[in-house]
Amino acid sequence: MSVTKHRDKDIGFVEIDNPPVNAIGQAVRQGLLDAVRWAEQERLTRVILTGHGRAFAAGADAREFDGAPIEPHLPDVLNAIETSDVPWVAAINGVALGGGAEIAMACRMRIIAPGAQIGLPEVTLGVIPGAGGTVRLPRLVGLSDALEIITTGKPLVAADALRTGLVHAVEDDPVDAALAIPGETLACIVPTRELPAPKTDISLIAAAREKVAAKSRGQVAALRAIDVIEHGLDKPFGQALSMERAVFLELRSGEQARALRHVFFAERAAKAPDWLRSDPAEIARVAVVGGGTMGAGIAYALSNAGLTVTLVETDAEGAARATDNVARIIETSLGRGLIDRAGADDRRRRIGVTDDYSAAGGARLAIEAAFESMDVKRAVFARLSEALPSDAILATNTSYLDIDEIAASLPDPTRVLGLHFFAPAHIMKLLEIVRGAKTSDAALATGFALAKRLRKVPVLAGVCDGFIGNRILSRYREAADTLLIDGSTPSAVDAAMVEFGYAMGPYEAQDLSGLEIAHANRRRQDATRDPQRRYVPIADRLVALGRLGKKTGAGWYRYSDTGTRIEDPIVTDIVLAEARSAGVSRTVFSAEDIRDRLVLAMINEACDILHEGIAQSAADIDLVTVFGYGFPRWRGGLLHHADTLGAAEIVRRLGALSLEDPVAWKISPVLLECANDNLELAKWTRAPR
Repeated sequence: MSVTKHRDKDIGFVEIDNPPVNAIGQAVRQGLLDAVRWAEQERLTRVILTGHGRAFAAGADAREFDGAPIEPHLPDVLNAIETSDVPWVAAINGVALGGGAEIAMACRMRIIAPGAQIGLPEVTLGVIPGAGGTVRLPRLVGLSDALEIITTGKPLVAADALRTGLVHAVEDDPVDAALAIPGETLACIVPTRELPAPKTDISLIAAAREKVAAKSRGQVAALRAIDVIEHGLDKPFGQALSMERAVFLELRSGEQARALRHVFFAERAAKAPDWLRSDPAEIARVAVVGGGTMGAGIAYALSNAGLTVTLVETDAEGAARATDNVARIIETSLGRGLIDRAGADDRRRRIGVTDDYSAAGGARLAIEAAFESMDVKRAVFARLSEALPSDAILATNTSYLDIDEIAASLPDPTRVLGLHFFAPAHIMKLLEIVRGAKTSDAALATGFALAKRLRKVPVLAGVCDGFIGNRILSRYREAADTLLIDGSTPSAVDAAMVEFGYAMGPYEAQDLSGLEIAHANRRRQDATRDPQRRYVPIADRLVALGRLGKKTGAGWYRYSDTGTRIEDPIVTDIVLAEARSAGVSRTVFSAEDIRDRLVLAMINEACDILHEGIAQSAADIDLVTVFGYGFPRWRGGLLHHADTLGAAEIVRRLGALSLEDPVAWKISPVLLECANDNLELAKWTRAPR
């Protein structure tokens, strides 16, 4: 049963029961509508509505969004609840999101458990609330809070829900509290639809639009939500609901909503592959080697998950730096309210820092996060192999290096895999799990189990230079440097990609991370670089001048004492000098030209990654680009976006570019196959070998 109901004397109890999260599909909507009629026929004095399990109702069933709306529609169900002669009380026992929050707002009273959350996250799926959220919420919490809640999509914890007036009480047992409400108190509470709408405040609305435009460039849902809220303030309740519903249905079928649903479902599906049947190792203690920014972040992430960590450095001085790095993360998390004092103390207890490998002897998993050098990593793995049990799993966090070469130096290479975290490791959700040629299924299963425990998005990758994400990133930067020497500027390239939806362009991002990282990788590739492939040495010139990015005050840009980015004529001079040396006749590239070339370069590289089996699916590449590299989520990830362009159109554009440079723009066999067969990249699979 999707909705269950029973009565005890004159009180009705209705429970949404649609595991795992009580999504509000057609059966739930029909069950609630039937419950309204049942309560009226039974002449009950109240109905207490709750959810089975740990959720009240976690929103609409997004799987229905790709088809026509199915009756009964949620707005009609909520109108029936709100206008019923029998008052309903929402006993919010767990998350009440989207339609779940809208159901609660249609009830006469709302009582929430201390650990529950309530909110309207619809804009994160490219739509707006579609069952009265934009109309009822302002009446309950006021215009300012309603604008913030709806445009950010962030749920409220119980205390904040009470503070804003969204709920009437916070109680340990909401059902018992709902039972205890005096009948006369319940009778005096005005239904939400009868509350007056707040007055229009032009300044508040303008500020909300400005904030959304700055934070959600290119996205339409939040701005449309503001429009609907504003227009509904001076309209009759029913007319405001109709306007909201029309915009919701329009956005639901739009490109951005489809893209965001794609990412939503891809993230939910990210897990160990079906063929992986081995049991993971039981992990309670983890060794992390390297206490720099990355290693400290990994250690902190592990402690967040309740694991005990031994953080190993090379000497006492390194251990002291590692201790400071961990302390800094803990204090930052404490300052941001992510943990309390007790949580901070717990993490300090869980992370022990040492320069003695033998102290890590009880770990069943080790994660190496040392300097990106093959010699360094092989030395670390040799010491780990000696210090840890023979069945302990050894993982490397390398971004580019050959995991098979690292593993070959050990007596048992089956123990080795890649766990490629992204900085900052305790915040970024992506985890590339890299399978070497001899990596055992047990090691892989342990990697996926760890990802789940850390609440990371796991993506299986094969061994190549850069795996999935960094290989695409390298091609992106190569294409950007080619544009630079051929006629563009760092600021023009960055601006074009920010307009596309990135938080920052490739040059600003390099200045933030440090130019020496990519420089070291280019030097590593010198011996194997294709002599026919064009090489642009501008970044090498900057590094030679000590311009390593923001941390040195200059990189692709110059930075003021306050950190303000300034275009630097020195960079312009270097670009022009290199163009003259290469015999380049510089031309002008429009923002559209820049975006087109950079996005096509990434798509083509991603398709080669698919073709080689480095990535298992287009959806995996979408997850990597969204969660690891800032590709705009509302475009659905790199290859979802490619499917909106169409393989045939991409092949046509790449064909034109290949006339300029047949090596760099060689068209991927996957794209050619999809263009010839009129096939989406999302549906492409490798032929059996």
